[in-house]
Amino acid sequence: MTTNFSHILSPGQIGSMTVKNRMIVTAMGVNFADEGGFVGERLMAYHEKQAEGGVGLIVLGVTGVGWPSGGNLPRQIAISDDKFIPGLKALADRVHKHGAKVAAQLHHGGLVSVQDTAEGRPLWIPSYPTMKQGNFTESFLEEELARNPAFGAGAPAPQLHIVSHDDIKQVVEWFAAGAERAKKAGLDGVEIHAGHGYIISEFISPLTNNRDDEYGGSLENRTRILREIIAAIRDRVGNDFPLWVKLDSGEFGLEEGISLTDAKATARIVEQAGADAITVTSYHDTSKGWLHSESNIPHPPERMIPNAIAMKSAVSIPVIASGRVEPKSADKHIGQGHFDFLGMGRKLLADPGLPNKLLAGKPEQIRPCIYCYCCVSQIYTLDSTKCAVNPETGREFDRKLIASDHSKHIAVVGGGPGGLEAARRLILRGHRVTLIEKSARLGGTLQFASIAYEPNEQLLNWLRLQIKQSPVEVLLNTTATSDMLKRLDVDEVVVASGAIRNMPDIPGNDQDFVFSGDEMRALVLAEDHPELARKTSSFTRLMTKAGALTGISKNPSLVRLASKFWLPLGKRITIIGAELVGLELAEFLAERNHQVTVVDSAKKPGKGLFVVRRARLLDELNDLGVNLLNLATDISIGDHNVSYTNYRGQQRCLDTDTVIVAQGATGDTSVAEQFQRDGLTVHTIGDCNGVSYIEGAIESAAELALTI
Repeated sequence: MTTNFSHILSPGQIGSMTVKNRMIVTAMGVNFADEGGFVGERLMAYHEKQAEGGVGLIVLGVTGVGWPSGGNLPRQIAISDDKFIPGLKALADRVHKHGAKVAAQLHHGGLVSVQDTAEGRPLWIPSYPTMKQGNFTESFLEEELARNPAFGAGAPAPQLHIVSHDDIKQVVEWFAAGAERAKKAGLDGVEIHAGHGYIISEFISPLTNNRDDEYGGSLENRTRILREIIAAIRDRVGNDFPLWVKLDSGEFGLEEGISLTDAKATARIVEQAGADAITVTSYHDTSKGWLHSESNIPHPPERMIPNAIAMKSAVSIPVIASGRVEPKSADKHIGQGHFDFLGMGRKLLADPGLPNKLLAGKPEQIRPCIYCYCCVSQIYTLDSTKCAVNPETGREFDRKLIASDHSKHIAVVGGGPGGLEAARRLILRGHRVTLIEKSARLGGTLQFASIAYEPNEQLLNWLRLQIKQSPVEVLLNTTATSDMLKRLDVDEVVVASGAIRNMPDIPGNDQDFVFSGDEMRALVLAEDHPELARKTSSFTRLMTKAGALTGISKNPSLVRLASKFWLPLGKRITIIGAELVGLELAEFLAERNHQVTVVDSAKKPGKGLFVVRRARLLDELNDLGVNLLNLATDISIGDHNVSYTNYRGQQRCLDTDTVIVAQGATGDTSVAEQFQRDGLTVHTIGDCNGVSYIEGAIESAAELALTI
């Protein structure tokens, strides 16, 4: 075993269960079950891949104890009947083959049971809730609202049912019977989900529990149902079957919600009731967009660690922590006794092989999560989870990289994320690959996306490393032609040349204070990466526009100076275009004290961003003072001003020092079409087929790699 990561790689104990290391697949609702809540091949392959990757324990997300009652996903796992035991047993057998343990997260959605609302069942709740007014649904695009019956116009009004004493007995029975079925299925333990606004946490929270009986009022009363559930489970499965509880350590944005003091006291109550461990999580005001990436799926690194440390101090049983924690940091925390296990979600979606790579002493080989919220955003539209950087997530059963029976010589034209992923996957299938890139470096537009959003750089570095360490032949500073490809004697060609980015036909777009998105990228790039910037055609255009000295692009120091002095951006900046590129530029510039206005004809901003990231970014832009103007038509650029017609039909005009046009990117298959005319066998992936960003590029590369 490597001397690094010794704490996180050491065995751990939860009750009677020995876990081979301290890494846990934290429970996630991924929507992978078969119709009716049954475990099928898709779910089994997904979890088996995690077990193969070396994780110590897998917790099955939102396993419905009262299914279909209490369901919050159309294809979540059910454990509400004996008929579900065979599928769960088959899953357990697949996981156990690889030395991992597996547990069910026992769940009932209560107030947030989306499926109950969609299918006309009443929502079981402890008392009538206080309705919150916020902006979260405003961050959804129209097509996203249409996919979830709980949101948008025409959404059915939920029926609310305050649970009686008999209902509470039924809930307790559901949880106890679910745990018994988990044991019969050969699972290694159960986690009671008592957080995230689900039915148990609704009893625990003083904000959602206004009962005046023995289940309301004091913390002892509010935790009564949880204590009864633990006792009922112990009666069914005995004291040797591992049982732990997931608890909210706070409800962010809700002043009268669960506090950390409450959570520590609840943890002590749970320990006394017979739980073997505590999973520390948190919840939030769901009406506020930015909070959806602040609590249980946090954007700030280690957001939940102080709470986990506080919870650990309150109990003697193990504590499971999570929330954007790097393995190196987790190893240190575990070594210092701050918590006992690290639960990972997004990181293990991006790379289920993370534990084995740590064990092998190769952390640099871990495919990084870029925190784009592709995974969880799918759930908000009731789709199945997917990962922007790992196209096999949820597709393990049909996207296995099986060696080809007929090895071919494949040319990949274009070294952006789509081309890099295609080359990587084709090599793994046993093909010979030549990667041709016209510029001096691999990465394509991912290089520029890395400047405004740092996690993208980690993905770029990982993709470059995979190619560097593979047998892929890389030709840089090379323009692919049909004659060249024929000389190379390639069998097939994959064109991943990206989108074409022309300046849109906006009146006044030819003025010196107007920059295209590509030119803006070059300007930003020049600040920190002059060597790279001076090799781009965009920077050459900038130098010409600015009237800079002819020889400037040969000197990196002068390139940096040029970006600051020859091409100064004014204080007031107007960005035309409110999709992903425009909004990320707006944030980048506003954080650097520019006054930014974004103008677009779309009804809503943020296309190209996943809903959870979009919700956070829109709130951050608002906090930065960025002005977003939607439904703008007749946009034109005058003498340091931008005029437009607003949604009320009024003519408006903005004074501005600089205009950035973040529009105009379109698919461009002309290179592929020329190759086809010249008799080559050609495939196209990524943005040359239409802008689809990182996720679309990698997804299309994976799909194509299966077919060659």
